[in-house]
Amino acid sequence: MHKKEVVPVIPSKEMFAGNANAPVELTVFGDYESPETRQLNEVMKEVMKTFEGKVKFTFRHFPLTQIHQRAHKAAEAAIGAGQEGKFWEMHERLMERYHELGITSLKGHAREVGVVNKRFLEQLMNSDFGWNVQDDLREGLALGIREIPVLLINGKMMDKPLSLNRVTKTVKEELQVKSRSRQKRAA
Repeated sequence: MHKKEVVPVIPSKEMFAGNANAPVELTVFGDYESPETRQLNEVMKEVMKTFEGKVKFTFRHFPLTQIHQRAHKAAEAAIGAGQEGKFWEMHERLMERYHELGITSLKGHAREVGVVNKRFLEQLMNSDFGWNVQDDLREGLALGIREIPVLLINGKMMDKPLSLNRVTKTVKEELQVKSRSRQKRAA
């Protein structure tokens, strides 16, 4: 009898863009069917360009399944793609193709971004990454999140509106605080 190999799943909180050691950590809780999450995603792309090397960005899944029925499965697909290092490519594809989040479409999106796992569809059907989405959801609930999107900057929840100007200003302020604290430690 063969023992089934258990491969550890890389959780979404470990799939980040930017500098792992950046002084500013940005975490978004959202879902792929939310128009507000898509708007914030555009803001985050600009912030990542503006502060290249100075920020670490993580996207956490918080599917509002009562109004976004396909958001949970889309989140599972993103995590599945992330197992092959394709999380951000899949993330962007799902943001762009938010109206195409059925299982067959998700498999096609995965193939288009370079996922080669032949079991991808089977894993989606079996909800192999469903627990990982639920982990993000539970963590968000523990933080008091009830609606999306939510942006945390160095662990602090930012008030809405989450406009480019406001996010940029807050990131600059955080960088200044971190710079001052490093200077004090060096003195």
